[in-house]
Amino acid sequence: MWNREIFADLVSPPVVGMIHLPPLPGSPGWNGVWSAVEAAALAEADALAEGGAGGIMVENFHDVPFHPDEVPPVTVAALTAVLAALRRRHPRLPAGVNVLRNDARAALSIAAVTGAAFVRINVHAGSAVTDQGLVHGLAHETLRLRRALGVAVGLLADVRVKHARPLAERPLAEEAGDLRRRGLADGLILTGPATGAPASPADLVAVRSALPDCPLLAGSGLTAGNVAAFVGVADGFIVGTSLKREPGAAPPAIDPARVAAFVAAFQAARADRGKERA
Repeated sequence: MWNREIFADLVSPPVVGMIHLPPLPGSPGWNGVWSAVEAAALAEADALAEGGAGGIMVENFHDVPFHPDEVPPVTVAALTAVLAALRRRHPRLPAGVNVLRNDARAALSIAAVTGAAFVRINVHAGSAVTDQGLVHGLAHETLRLRRALGVAVGLLADVRVKHARPLAERPLAEEAGDLRRRGLADGLILTGPATGAPASPADLVAVRSALPDCPLLAGSGLTAGNVAAFVGVADGFIVGTSLKREPGAAPPAIDPARVAAFVAAFQAARADRGKERA
């Protein structure tokens, strides 16, 4: 499993920019133009790199309504093609993939083929009630597949993922502890209740106290204005919504100036926290 030092060495600065892909082939919103999907993804990756992000992650964000678990082969093929193109364009930028809603097997397979560094798994262990119905974690299958593939892909698991509720709620630190110690997650992600809603800094503190050596990431609702509240507790930041231009703006959706502003706000907060400790 990863520790905090391994994550810090991999993603620097620890800002992972999220690329919300347009509707992919086979989804209800698919417009039939593959070149536009790939061009949009590459443009957003360029914007993240220009703005100074330390990593990128892609997900089939606009394939709503999502399959609850296994996605069709065409989705796997599309995500593989996109991620391979991004890796060719930015080979030194660590990349990850999240296959919504919860296809960890597909995500890990895509990462193995493309050389991605990590995957995000929304429900890695336990069960959650979601808008796709009851979703079950398959940590036992995911870990065995990773071993069979022989790849060192990091598994970043959500704790109480957004747009969901645990089937049987337990103390947060207890749930996180099981994800780490029994689910063997390499890192944990805490989010708010929905896309664009921030996680609770108090929740991050509670999980950090229980798991002092586990990489913890804040995974939603982050802005240049609130990132300071998470610095010193979170090891990384997955940010998407606040990096986007105003609705209706010309592509790419991600604005490199907003990326740079977020990275600068993080670095300033980290420097201030260092002065306080000194």
